[in-house]
Formats: sequence, C-alpha cells, structure tokens
Amino acid sequence: MQTRSDIRNIAIIAHVDHGKTTLVDAMLKQSHVFRDNQIVQERVMDSNDLERERGITILAKNTAVIYHDRKINIIDTPGHSDFGGEVERVLNMADGVLLLVDAVDGPMPQTRFVLRKALEMGHKAIVVINKVDRANARLNHVANATFDLFVDLGATDEQAEFPIVYTDALTGRATLDPRLAQHAFKNADGAVETADLQPLFDTIIDYIPAPAVAPDEPLQMLVTTLAYDDYKGRIAIGRIFSGKLCKAQEVMRIDVRGEMAKNKIAEVFVHQGLERIPVDHAEAGEIVAITGIPEVYIGETIADAASPRALPPIRVEAPTVRMTFGVNTSPFGGREGQFSTSRKLRERLFKELESNVSLTVQETDSADTFIVSGRGELHLAILIETMRREGYEFQVAKPEVIFHKAPDGTTLEPFEDVYIEVAQESMGNVLEMLGVRRAQLTEMHASDDGIAHLRYRVPTRGLLGFRSKFLTATRGTGIMHALFAGYYPLAGEMTTRSHGSLVAHEAGTSTTFGLSNAEGRGVLFIGPGTDVYEGMIVGENPREEDVVVNVAKKKHLTNMRSSNADIAVQLTPPRNMSLDDAIEYIADDELMEVTPINIRLRKKILDNEERGKIKKSAQKARQEQNQDKVFA
Repeated sequence: MQTRSDIRNIAIIAHVDHGKTTLVDAMLKQSHVFRDNQIVQERVMDSNDLERERGITILAKNTAVIYHDRKINIIDTPGHSDFGGEVERVLNMADGVLLLVDAVDGPMPQTRFVLRKALEMGHKAIVVINKVDRANARLNHVANATFDLFVDLGATDEQAEFPIVYTDALTGRATLDPRLAQHAFKNADGAVETADLQPLFDTIIDYIPAPAVAPDEPLQMLVTTLAYDDYKGRIAIGRIFSGKLCKAQEVMRIDVRGEMAKNKIAEVFVHQGLERIPVDHAEAGEIVAITGIPEVYIGETIADAASPRALPPIRVEAPTVRMTFGVNTSPFGGREGQFSTSRKLRERLFKELESNVSLTVQETDSADTFIVSGRGELHLAILIETMRREGYEFQVAKPEVIFHKAPDGTTLEPFEDVYIEVAQESMGNVLEMLGVRRAQLTEMHASDDGIAHLRYRVPTRGLLGFRSKFLTATRGTGIMHALFAGYYPLAGEMTTRSHGSLVAHEAGTSTTFGLSNAEGRGVLFIGPGTDVYEGMIVGENPREEDVVVNVAKKKHLTNMRSSNADIAVQLTPPRNMSLDDAIEYIADDELMEVTPINIRLRKKILDNEERGKIKKSAQKARQEQNQDKVFA
C-alpha cells in the first residue's frame, strides 16, 4: 500500500445546529470557489428545499477545495440520528473526521452515534469548537467534555490525542490558541490576530492521514451515493480504493449478493467546489462520480473487468419504526394529486430504496398497501413530505415500532436514550409524562442556571407522539434529544393517548353555525368553508372518547332570524396541523390523508354507525372476557 499525499478525504460530523454547514460555506469561500463579486446564499450545501425550511441537513453531500496544491474532499453529513444511514455509508469514503461541537453546549447526544461509527472505522478526528464568539462560551469545559466522550466511546490512545481548533464559522476565522479564541481572536493590543481559516486547513493537512491506496492493483471502487441527471442518467458516487478509473473503460459491477455484470463507463467526474468536473481518468484515493451504469446501486463494487474483486458491502443498522402507506380511499381521493394509483405509489417507494439505504419497503397481501420502515418518525416524515411535493396522493397509518424475537423466544422492542433539558418548575410535568410511558430515569442533575438535565431510557413506542406534548408542557422551552440505544425486553402495556377526536357527522361544507356548536366540545382543526366528509376528523376532544359533530349544519332561516346573524359569531382560530403534528396525533383506528394541497385526518372506518357497532361489540367482548376471569 502507498499513500497519496496530494489528497485528504474528510467528513464533517456534528449535532444539529452546531454550524457544520456554515463552516463548509466559509471553507468554500476562502478557497476561492466563488468569484469575489458573486452573491452566495447562506448554507449553500443545503440545496434541498426541505433542508432550508427545517434548517437541518438531510442528505450527505460532497464538495472539494484546493489548499496549497492539495485537494481536500469534504463530505457534509446530517446531524440528526434519524438520518444515521446517510452517515454510516459516507464514512466509508473518509480517512478522518472533523468533529464540530458548540462552544456552549459541548458534545450533544446525537454526536455520539456518528462519532462512535467513525472511531470504530479507525478514523482520526480533529475537534473543532465552533461559535467561540458566544458570550457564555465555555472552551475548557467543552474540551474536557469532548475528551470524556472519546474515552466513553472506546477511542484508542492515538485517537484520543486529538488536536483542537477554535472557530467562528459565521465570520470564517480559526485559531489553535484558546486564549485568543476567548478574546474574539484579538491579542492583548486589541488587534485582530487571525482573520481566516488557515489554522484549520493546516491542521487537516498535518493530522488527517493521506489515503492509503494500491495504484498497481486492479480497480476497486465502492458506490456510496447515487444521484440522477435528466441527460446523463444515474450517477454513482464513491471512492476508488485501488487501481485507476478511465473514461470509456469496461468494468464489472458486483452487487451485494456477489453477482456480476459487465458495463462500460461513460464519463468520469471529480468534485471541485460545488461542481463536478469531467476528467479522462481518476486514480486511487479520489472520490469520483461516474455515469453509464444504469442498474448500479449503493453498496456495490465497480471492479476491473479482467480481475473483479468485491469490496465489503455497506451495512447500516436496521429500521426501528414503520408506517403503512396506501392508496387514498377517502371520498376526496384522486381530486388533488397528480399520482394517486397503486402502481405509481409502488414505483415511487421502491425508487426511494435506490438512494435511501436505511429504508425498507414491504409489499402486503393488498396490492394498494405497503409497509415502509425507517429509522424514526422524522425519517419517514421527510419521505412523506417529499412525495407530496412531487404530486403524490396517498394515505398513511400511525407509526408503530418494529419488535424482534430473541433466540430464547423473548419479545424485544427498541429503546432510546433520551436527553432532556428543562426548567426546574416544569420538571414535575415531564417526570409524570414519562412515567406513564415506561421510561427509566438513569441520570439527573441541575445546573446553576435553574435548568434540570435528565437522561432516560425510554421504549421507542413511548416516544411516538411525545414531542408535541413535551413542548406544550414546557411552554416551548424544553430541549429533547433521542438516540437509539438498542433492543431490550418488552416494557409492558402503556397508554400514551389521553384525548379523542371530533368526527364529522356528514359530508358538506363547514359553516360558522356548525363550527360554533362544535368548538364547545374541543379544539377545531378547520375553519368555515372547508369541505368535509363523514368520518373526517375536524378537531380534538380533551376526553378519551370520540364525539361526532355536525360542522356542516346550517341555521334554518325564519322571519324571526336575520340571514346575517352568523357574521357576529366569533370563532376561535383553528389549530393548524403540520405534517409532524398530524403524524403524532393519529391513533390506531385513524389515518392521515396526504395530498399536494392538504393534509387531512380521518377514521379508518368512515361510517359513524358502523364504527359505533364495532366499538360496542369490542366492549361486550371485553366484558365477557373479564367475567370469564372472575369465574376462573
């Protein structure tokens, strides 16, 4: 093996909102990727509309900068644990990582997952303490906490001897001197000591190892990401581990089962800034994009046609949550979506598997129903939102956890480590809410500023629908982070829903008169002039049972009543249910109807009388079962 000193391959990992994408922006600007007079939007790497709206990175992306005749390939990774599958596969392309931590918050729970994966792969890490300009920055505390994290995750002695770079990504400055960082990069005379990221670039070149390559061996390239171009077709992105890859070269594609198929490379690209530059050839150690192989998938090896040898395929952790996707069967089905058939839904879901490696799709006995499994509620919510923006219309059921069977026959369920920061006056509510969800308190301490820090081990099913209730109980000031902990024995029964639904009595258009009568029963989700159908959920009942209301009822006019009397009625503004709110709200007997225009909630059985009969028969069966137990 040889080392290729002119390249460094790094992945940037961090918790959500610690400034990872902003730092990449600064690195691109200072390496003159953009013209001096070019207007560049913030978080230029977050190119997806959903990423910009939510302020998070969802998809891992590649870029590259040139520093002192050396190329630095940079991989910007997601910070949320629900997108851990993205991180697990792109770490295969890197030789080291930049661990970005906030100068106030320090290493956060979701940092642990990605860092553990990087350390297990043997990667060396550079710790970047960002946002040092914050008034309450704690540089020494954060550095010590980060070292403790490395030790907890089983880092080797070499990995634990990490360099620390202090940065302010927003202004694009870095230093290795903590005292200089503490004083906003100014020396004792008040002059600015550093004004760029040169210390960070130097540390990357000096500390991150150059890629180990075998240039004289047969070609081996591992596909880690897929992209698509309307003209070039499918684009496979990955790293060349050995040999050379040339334009128009014949190669062997080896899938994850070991089966082989001969193909021909059309074009070869390397990354330069935000663009892909076509080249005639690329050598081992480089991260490249290739076209001309229409059937390529993530985890496959592109090998030499004469001497094909497969690389170890990419393995990611199994999904923990699943939802049922189906064709929209409501009375409004097919009105608002461009794609609403089972064939289109199936094509779209299986197409998602090509790039979303931590997702699984299973067909069911029904041709228009599919079970989609992912890493968490957010992971599936992003897929739903993406599909509705593409014009798809469908319905989804309540999220449910995936149970496993242990070798001894014991039922296992997924658990998560939950880290909570909450004001002490709200702590009692949080403790009570988590108590009924079978949560186990593993750590608790209070800081001097009156904030309680709690750590729980909670069944994943206890967290479904918990986030919105948590924010309500803490008046929006609570902070919660969850991290998958593993599979453990079943925690037992739990009741997590304490409310019912207000269900429309008949089809029609909601009126002010009907809504004014209904809002006395609970909180409404719709306003006047909304089309409704029988069985559609129009509000929330604070009690556990469902209540049927007639929101389309009209006032009968007589000579004693003015036709303008409804104008004086004052309605409470309805609660706007976002996609995330709707997913958390629905119960086992409810569905969410998703269209490009609307998100509606409904009962699985729309007929109110039929639902009542089923409820009565279920109650009767329970009573008989209880009587049998008493007699026994």
